[in-house]
Formats: sequence, structure tokens, C-alpha cells
Amino acid sequence: MKSRIIFFFLLGVGCFNPLVAQLHGFVRGVSLSDTVPLNGAKVKVLRAKKATFTDSDGKFEIYLGKQFPDTLVILSSGYFSDTILLSEKDRFGAITAVLFSDNLKPEVLVERKAGNGTIKISIAQVERISNGELRRAACCNLSESFETNASVDVNVTDAVSGARKIQLLGLDGVYTQFQLENVPFLRGLETAFGMQSFSGIWLDGIQISKGTGSVVNGHESMAGLINLSVKSPFDAERLLVNVYGNRFGRGEANAIVSQRINARWATSLLLNGASNQSTIDENKDGFLDLPQFTSLSALNKWQFNGERMEAQLSVYGYYDDRFAGQSSFSPALLPFHMVLNNQHLEATAKTGFFGKHQGESLGLINHVKWHETKGYFGLNSQGQQRISSGDEARYFSSLNYERSSVDGTHQLKSGVSLTLLRITQQAFTDVLERNEITAGPFAEYALRLNRLSLQLGTRIDYHSLFGWFVVPRIHGKFALTPKTDIRFTGGKGWRVPNFLMENNVLMASNKTWSLPSEGVLPEVSWNMGGSVASEFQFFDRKASITLDAYYTWFERQLTIDRDIAPDNLVFRYVENQSTALACQAEMDVALSKQLSVRAAYKFLNVQSLYNGTMQQQVMIPIHRMLYTLSWNSKNKRWQADLTANVVGPMRMPDIHSGSGTVHETHYSPWYPFLFGQVSHQWKKIKVYIGLENILNVKQPNPIISALNPQDPSFDATMVWGPITGINVYGGLTYQLKQKKQ
Repeated sequence: MKSRIIFFFLLGVGCFNPLVAQLHGFVRGVSLSDTVPLNGAKVKVLRAKKATFTDSDGKFEIYLGKQFPDTLVILSSGYFSDTILLSEKDRFGAITAVLFSDNLKPEVLVERKAGNGTIKISIAQVERISNGELRRAACCNLSESFETNASVDVNVTDAVSGARKIQLLGLDGVYTQFQLENVPFLRGLETAFGMQSFSGIWLDGIQISKGTGSVVNGHESMAGLINLSVKSPFDAERLLVNVYGNRFGRGEANAIVSQRINARWATSLLLNGASNQSTIDENKDGFLDLPQFTSLSALNKWQFNGERMEAQLSVYGYYDDRFAGQSSFSPALLPFHMVLNNQHLEATAKTGFFGKHQGESLGLINHVKWHETKGYFGLNSQGQQRISSGDEARYFSSLNYERSSVDGTHQLKSGVSLTLLRITQQAFTDVLERNEITAGPFAEYALRLNRLSLQLGTRIDYHSLFGWFVVPRIHGKFALTPKTDIRFTGGKGWRVPNFLMENNVLMASNKTWSLPSEGVLPEVSWNMGGSVASEFQFFDRKASITLDAYYTWFERQLTIDRDIAPDNLVFRYVENQSTALACQAEMDVALSKQLSVRAAYKFLNVQSLYNGTMQQQVMIPIHRMLYTLSWNSKNKRWQADLTANVVGPMRMPDIHSGSGTVHETHYSPWYPFLFGQVSHQWKKIKVYIGLENILNVKQPNPIISALNPQDPSFDATMVWGPITGINVYGGLTYQLKQKKQ
């Protein structure tokens, strides 16, 4: 019998990111209408019996104890002191405390730095999408969680399957490393539909790192790293139920059930189900505008917080079944259908041990995964189904050691990781099987001074098929002022492509695939870039601006040339001729206590060798703009959000005519995508209603030769804009919060 189940009982105890609980922040003082950094202010944690003093910039870093709640006390001569109650969720957090002069009478104000935008204390540029930001749109699944974010683009891949893919720095999502609480996630066969099976309701936040990430997280961060944070069982709602429906017939239900067993143990069960069985064909081309699907997923998480150790155990799985293509009422004799089924199961064990020395910890991660996908696209011009299937089993383990100096100036992380992979892919009649072992050590040193911070890391990976890889990386941050930081980064990344399944949606055409004669080779890239992030006052209101630019060049990249011939997709490796330049400017302004706006512009120049010429990669918008407007009522019960994505022109694959020797290059038009949502919060119930694609923008004729899918020119992969028109959705969320301890 074919082995499909991994031996989960071999899963040992493993660990989450083995950082000690460290709190960062700034202390500023108010004198009349101005604020200044307080040098020498005393910051102490009462229960942990630890204390430190702020530097000349008002900055402090202090290690928290292992028992919560605790109390943070801030004292400075000439100012009223302040106390802040700390809970476990403050671990690895940041605060800004503002003390008022004892010559003034107002109450002390404490501002939590838990919103969106760049995380100020991070050496690398890390952007956080908070739980509140996720609720500004429907956000039913992960692929819909980036709609109000300017850095990550989510695009529909074709006009049949409904699959979505992300882009970061103008590069396909396979070059972005996904992690679920610092454990590898959405790798291999699950990249195409995995995002649509993971509920955004489960998330506490998302961290986005541009450029090469830390070597501790692995070697696959070539364009960036996205880490998903699931709500902790200790802090998640005792009960949360969310239901959603839209005018196209899609229904979805999400639930969270959490239970604190005692002071050290807690567990949560997260459930998600979604379905759409309607037959929508508004453009009357005979194809379903949206796929019919059923998706079920669940995650069970256990967490233990002890005095000398912490542990997490989790099991996650999903089932996704999809049908798309020509509808049942199509008169075609050989109808084109897509049938895909995905089944996924993974388990993770994470354990961390605190050392005798302050700032010392040891952690172990063990993770196993099994994924199976099977289905077909068809029929092609010969009346045959295009088989799309795969089977993957993966085991990952990482042992991490961390040690920090007492004052936090020096920090060392080191360890070793191991990945075992067995993967089989089939597209058409082509089958690729691969068994591989990847293992190697890594080390990273961080230096944190008053204004300058550096992070230097190297990992050495041995791959059983391709040999040794040395991956150096550097990150740096310099504080021009307490509110303006300059960051820079550079380094190397590599990955082994699973190009049959990563591009299976291209089967929604009658083009012939020409695969590389070399077979599977690793892709290798270098990335360098930097950013400037600053906070300032705009008409006496808080504002921030971030400017960044990143340049990526590939030593070797697997490209898909769609320009050579009208009936071929040519897969080939390009050496030292693929580059990507991504520049972005973003500004956030609080116009009032209730109203805030955000504006962002992004320029993407992504080039490689296509049809013998260096030119822009197809389906990548050169320009993109984002505008958001958010309003909250004074009592915080009403919220209204409006977002506009303005998408610039994309180079489309060349159009060939006659014998195929004549072609012309053309671009898609500019178009806006506007959506908004209004919500009202009662004590336990929240009701929301929203509109998507408010301007009813639709791509005309998204499928070439839709009336005759057996014609060689049939192609459903030339999608540059929305396929469906205006959408109306609504939902309700009911929640019971945890009882206060």
C-alpha cells in the first residue's frame, strides 16, 4: 500500500522561536506642548525584580520574567511616575510611555505600539498587519488578508480555477517564504490553493519582512518572509463564531473555541468551512465565472507555559474540492472542466527551555507534513484530460540556541536544521519524483548600540542532490532621530522549484509545455535594499512615511517564456539575466482621532530574457497605487473603511499572427478596484456589510476562444483584471472573551 501517512508519533517535542521574553520601548516626557526623550529614566519590572535605565534617546530594553501578570514601573525626576500592567501578550512587544511634568496636571498617557506599519525596534524592515487591520475587509481566508496592504499584491491566476497567488517585490509568491509562527508553511504542493483554505479569522497578526530574512528562518527567503501569528489559546476568545455570505452564493463559517485548563495549560480549536455551489456566468461565455468548491479546515493548538520551559503542540489539516470550467448547461460536445482535490495534514511540536543565564534559551522544532493533490484540466484539442497530481511528505527539524548579554547589546543565535522531502509531481504525462535531504548549521550575531544596530548571519546548507550552499546575510539599522530610522539589507537565497505543480493553473489553455532538458535545478538569487521610516506631525496629527527600494538579481531563475510561439509555453533556466527592482512610498496620516488615511505608490521593473530580448515579465503591473480611508465613531462601535487599488498596465504575452513570425507587444489598461465595508459592534455581536468592485470594472473576454475550448488558441490564463462585477457581502461575528485572571 502506498505510504500516505507520516508517522506522527515520531514527532518529538519541538519549539517556537526560542527568544527570551524581551520588552522594548521609549520613554518621553511632556513639557507644555513638546515631548523630549528622557535620559536616565528608571524602568523596572516588579515581579521579575529587574530594572534598567533609558539611554540618551529615551530607549530601553528589559527582560521580562516567566510569570504573568507583572507590573512595569517608569520613574523620572521631575515627572509623574507611571505603572503599566503586563500580560503574556506583551512578550517581545514594544511600548512608548509618555510622562507628564509634575508642573502639569493631566493624567499620564501610555501609547501601545501595537498598530500597523514598520516595527520600530526590528533591525530588519518588518511590517505588521494587526488584527484590527485584518478586520477592515471581509478577510475570510488568508488570500484576502492583504487587501489593505501596499507591500503584498494578490492576483487571480486564471479565469477558470479561481486560484490566487501573491507577489512581493514584483516576484511570484514562491520566492516569498511563508511561516506559521516561525515554522515552514505553504511550501511545495500547497502553494496554489493553501492560502484559500486557511482562515484569516484565526490570525492575531501578520509580519512582513522584505528582502532576505534571518538565516535562522531558512534559506528560501529570496523576496521576503511572511510570518502568520495565530491567536494564543491563553488570549483567544472563549468562543468566536463568524458567518459570511455574498451575492455570488459563497458562504463561509469560522469558529474559535478556547479553554484555559489551568495557569499553565491552554488549548484552542479553530474551525473553518466554505462553499460555493452556484453557477455564475455573467459574461455569458459558457464558463463559470467562479469555481464551485467545498473547503473544510481545522487547527488544534495546545500551549504550556512553565517556569523553566514552554511548549506548543498543534495539528492542522484541510480538505479542498473544486470544480470549474464550462457549466453543465454548455452545449459543447467536449466541455472543458477543471477538477482538483487537495488533502493536507501537518503537525508541529515546539519546545523552549530557559537557561540559567539571563537571555539564554534552547529550542527545538519538529514539523511533519503530508499533502496530496489530484485532478485534471481538460479536454485538450486531442480530447484528452490534462492530469494534474502530486504527493508530498516532508519532515523539518531545527535546534536553536540563543544567548544575549544582560543589557541586550550583544545577541547570538545558532543552531542546525534538517529537512527530509519526498515529492512526486505529474502534469500531462510528465512525472517528476524527488527525494532530498537538506541539512546544515547557521549562526547569527546582532549588535544593538544606541543608534546603530547590525545583524550578521550565515548558514551552510548541504543538499543531497545539489551539494553545498553558503548563504550570507546582513541587516542594519541606524536611528537618525528617535523617530527616523534608516535600514539596509543584503544577502543570498535559494530554492528548489516544483515547477509542474507551481504552474498547474497554466493548464487552462491549449498550449504545449516545453520543459527544461536539465530537469530540476536550484534557483539562486541575491537581494539588496533599504528603507527610511519616519514619524512626524502633520497639522498637529500623527503621521508616518516609509520609503524603500529593493533590487533582486538571479544567478539562475526558472522562467516561463510565453512569447516565443503562439502555441507553446517554454520552461527554461536563465543565467544572470533576471532582475527585479521594486520601489515603494507609503504615507499614513491620522486626520483626527476618528479618521485616518493611507496612500502608497509602488513601481515594479521585473525583467528577464523573453523571446531573446530583455523585457518586462508578463502579468506584472509596472505601477500600483493604494488609497485607504478609515473612520471610527467616538464610542468605537461604528467603523467604515474605503479602499482603492489602482492597478497600472501589465505587459501581456505577445500576440502572434499568420505563420507566427509577426507579433506585437501590448499592455493591459489602467483600472481601479474599489471596495468598502461598514460594521457595527455591540457588546458581543458585530455585524458588517461590504461592497467589492464598486465601480463594476470587468475584463472583457477574459477567455480567448471560450466558445470553442478545443481550438488551439483557447487560453484562460490571460487575466489582468476582475472577472466578476460588483459584489455585495455581509456577515456576523459573535464572541465571548476570556475571563480575566
